[in-house]
Amino acid sequence: MVEKDDWRLRGQEENLFKKKLYLRTWKQVKEDWDHDHCDFCWDKFSEYPEDMHEGYTTEDNYSWICPKCVEDFKDMFQWIFEDKKD
Repeated sequence: MVEKDDWRLRGQEENLFKKKLYLRTWKQVKEDWDHDHCDFCWDKFSEYPEDMHEGYTTEDNYSWICPKCVEDFKDMFQWIFEDKKD
C-alpha cells in the first residue's frame, strides 16, 4: 500500500476516485497529439518503440495510468475495472 504523501499524488482524487478504468492500447488519434503521460508517475504512452503502449484509461481516453501505478493506487482510488475496449 502506498502512503498518502507519495510523490505521485497531486490531487488526482478529484477526477479519478471510483472511476471506471479500461485496459487499452494507446493509439494516436490526432495528428498533433503523439503521446500521453501516466497521470501519476508521468511515464509516457505513445506508438514509439521506447514508450509504453498499453495502460489503463478512463472511458473518454483522457486520463492514462500505467500498470505499476494502477497496482499501487487501485485500493486507494477504488477503481472499477471494465473489459478492454479498443
